[in-house]
Amino acid sequence: MQIDLNADLGEGAGNDEALLGLVSSANIACGWHAGDAVTMQQCVRWALAKGVAIGAHPSFPDRENFGRSAMQLPPAQIVADMLYQIGALDAIVRAEGGRLAHVKPHGMLYNQAVKEPELAAALCEAVRRFDPSLKFFGLAGSGMIEAARAAGLTPVEEVFADRGYMPDGSLVPRSQPGALIESEEQSLAQTLSLVRDRQVTAIDGSVVPVNAQSVCLHGDGAHALAFARRIRERLAAEGIGVAPFAG
Repeated sequence: MQIDLNADLGEGAGNDEALLGLVSSANIACGWHAGDAVTMQQCVRWALAKGVAIGAHPSFPDRENFGRSAMQLPPAQIVADMLYQIGALDAIVRAEGGRLAHVKPHGMLYNQAVKEPELAAALCEAVRRFDPSLKFFGLAGSGMIEAARAAGLTPVEEVFADRGYMPDGSLVPRSQPGALIESEEQSLAQTLSLVRDRQVTAIDGSVVPVNAQSVCLHGDGAHALAFARRIRERLAAEGIGVAPFAG
């Protein structure tokens, strides 16, 4: 048994190189919510040196709020914005001798796409037009996964080690209590439940079935490195390997 472990990087947390020694996939910020060309290039070089799969992490044009403000933009603009950001990172990856592997939307762009079919379709249309061989990371069991399949993409069903879950399988909004998991033990227990048992306990105590193909750790989290180390150790103890999703 194996699982992909991914992290959102290039966001200014200062732990990117260390995290890249622990994860198997990296979602690199494309400059709109965080990062810049130099940061992207450095993250790409580290990822290539460590054999980590590289993905683009595009967002709404919302640097002031770290890409976490809700926006309603026309589908055509979403497609253009995605192409712009994916293309920027892809150029750097190719110049460094690598190849882009996937795309994972960031922040509110991701969360809105979970519940807005038109937005999810626009995101997937952009990825399909850029390179249909790119995998598309979306919330496990959500409309993002359905949209990716409809667009002919390979979806990767993502779960979260450091976020609380609602009874419908969506993430607890950051504005609500229980959104962020601060305890290493709780994060570890949730990760094992997601990966080994294919389920997660929601904030109301209900149990939600999930198809976990990649586990996300937020690179900007205060406990990201500690969580990543403990998770790797425990997965190894359970006989679960860590490798990029190859489906």
